[in-house]
Amino acid sequence: MRYVEIEGLPPVSKIGLGTIRFGERSYDPAAAQAVVSRALELGVTLFDTAEGYGFGRGERLLGRALGNRRDEVVVATKFFPFAPLPSVIRRHARASRRRLGLTRIPLYLLHMPNPLVRDVVIMRGLRQAQDEGVISTAGVSNYKLAQWVAAEAAMRRPVVANQVLLNLLHRQPTEDIVPWAAEHKRLVIASSPLAQGMLSGRYDEQHPPREHRGHRRLLLRFSAFPPRSDNLRRFGPVVTLLRDIAAGHGVTPAAVALAWIIEHGPVVAIPAASSIAQLEANVAAADMTLTDAEQSALTAAAEQFRS
Repeated sequence: MRYVEIEGLPPVSKIGLGTIRFGERSYDPAAAQAVVSRALELGVTLFDTAEGYGFGRGERLLGRALGNRRDEVVVATKFFPFAPLPSVIRRHARASRRRLGLTRIPLYLLHMPNPLVRDVVIMRGLRQAQDEGVISTAGVSNYKLAQWVAAEAAMRRPVVANQVLLNLLHRQPTEDIVPWAAEHKRLVIASSPLAQGMLSGRYDEQHPPREHRGHRRLLLRFSAFPPRSDNLRRFGPVVTLLRDIAAGHGVTPAAVALAWIIEHGPVVAIPAASSIAQLEANVAAADMTLTDAEQSALTAAAEQFRS
């Protein structure tokens, strides 16, 4: 495992674990325990959750699964900024801390910008939560670079991380957010790093994703593309390249897609994992290095698909 060093946090593993599925009522707590335990054995230190995952169920499951290791790792949870006033932020942070069973939350993120409340108000709440010892560090999520810089100015101290949509098909953050983070020693957390599974190598024109409910279709459109037959046909060269490179390294196509992401400086990825086998396949990305030619070929194939 490789790590990123960020002031105020323990070493952050290049591959973390996204736990959005922990919020689903049908998700087995025993499965959560098994996946988290194995992740810890593999050196994973970044565990991503949010109060919005099952109205706190995801946080509770993660806290229980981490057990007495919970204060050793980087738990990142998120506040949904419906009414991001300082008193509300502090109350929600305390509630998340309680559900997670933490002494303090290592990394507390705003889930998204709020267009109606000024940064100076929102960040005051995070600063107060930090001063009170409820959170260790503050971050943001889904912020553009200018918004991140403005939030840090309002915070009057580091806003250490930004969780953004970043994968082989959505590379915009590598042009501005990632270089700024590298220069200022900040962390970029790549959400949807496998584009809702479209970069896993499982899907092609002959094997399309099965039908999903409305929210799943929206996620596919947001983090990948509408999986129509014409799109899947055009996407074929990307899948073929992922599979070919994976075969050469003895890993899965998903690991190749993740390796492409984490080669970008202070970027870490938080793929979800429904099984130990999937977790182990994802973590393999942190122990491989793509050649410059492979990295460039993947970027070119993705650009051709998006053009």
